[in-house]
Amino acid sequence: MSLSSENTTKIHGLYAITDPDLIPAEQLLTSVEQVILGGARIIQYRNKSASKAIQYEEASQLSSLCKQHQICFIINDDPQLAKAVNADGVHVGKEDGKIADARKQLGKQAIIGVSCYNQLENAQRSIEQGADYVAFGRFFPSKTKPDAVQADLQLLKEASQQLNVPIVAIGGINRDNAQKLIQCGASSVAVINDLFHKNQEIYTTAKKYQAFFN
Repeated sequence: MSLSSENTTKIHGLYAITDPDLIPAEQLLTSVEQVILGGARIIQYRNKSASKAIQYEEASQLSSLCKQHQICFIINDDPQLAKAVNADGVHVGKEDGKIADARKQLGKQAIIGVSCYNQLENAQRSIEQGADYVAFGRFFPSKTKPDAVQADLQLLKEASQQLNVPIVAIGGINRDNAQKLIQCGASSVAVINDLFHKNQEIYTTAKKYQAFFN
């Protein structure tokens, strides 16, 4: 059972994930603000290639920006960084350490999300261990993780019937296929490439996604 279930209402709608290959460092804040103004409800900072100093600087700036707009801010993989910048929580994967370790570092109010790929049993176990939301995917061919395991729409349907936490869908999501995932039970869709590959269209693209949830 999640220890911070009152916070899981924040995991709904467009979930934007940053990518240093798509967003130049000098445009990070501007790009994320555009996606927030367009309607994104969750921002995840993901930059595995930068130095610890740069990660701290960028995450700190994004944390302040998200608080200014009252948007949920999640750090990818790194509970220590999440704590340092006062993020709302952390998203961990299969090899990123135990949920209990993240909870110990961040406290009971933190939001902890877990990648469950295409395994409903993994999601159920993660929730028992304290996950506040679970993510499934990839659902479609993904430029970010082309070799990721394949999940299907039936999994989403079953998960939405059996799980008591928000469900995030990820992997190759675009404006043409996002509604299918929402209709099958996704509380949120996580988008990277379709949001950020054309910097000048971030705001209007985000608005189109968020409209799917209205």
